Amino acid sequence: MSAGTSRIAKVVRETKESSVSVEINLDGSGQISVETGVPFFDHMLSQLGKHSGFDLTVLTKGDVDVDSHHSVEDTSLAFGQALREALGDKAGIRRFGDAMVPLDEVLVQAAVDLSGRPYLVHRQPEIVELIGTFDTTLGRHIWESIVAEAHIALHVRVLEGRNAHHVFEAQFKAVARALRDAVSRDGVAGIPSTKGVL
Repeated sequence: MSAGTSRIAKVVRETKESSVSVEINLDGSGQISVETGVPFFDHMLSQLGKHSGFDLTVLTKGDVDVDSHHSVEDTSLAFGQALREALGDKAGIRRFGDAMVPLDEVLVQAAVDLSGRPYLVHRQPEIVELIGTFDTTLGRHIWESIVAEAHIALHVRVLEGRNAHHVFEAQFKAVARALRDAVSRDGVAGIPSTKGVL
């Protein structure tokens, strides 16, 4: 991938449960527009876009009258696919990224490998089941869904923390910073793998 190649993708995902559109620009400036019908999830995706430096536009219409599961899952899958498509052949990127992010009493470590192989390790303490009306059991599933479609390896560990909102938010900020590092161009030509492909 040459330095001038745009790293932009748009994914539209339509099911009987939701309609999702995700647009991403990996070389953006953190311009965010997110509307999923799930306000807390909007807040988290906004953190992901802002702190990664990506431009991110998300519009989801789903069966939130049932619950938020389908909207959150399908949006996460679409985001993962958009990330994968925007990366293209991954030539010239750093590939690996990591971050340690504090948020008051919370400390989160995130590390990512844009490996082409989906794998998730996720550790967080027990937290309350609801943040407002948001089902916190969806937390791990968000990362599972992103990882599955992005084809990346992701480790997220909450090292300290008790406030559920902080626990969630620090994870999204840490993953964002790790992704920002991993997608950056490091000036080395070619695919960052001895296999010649990621």
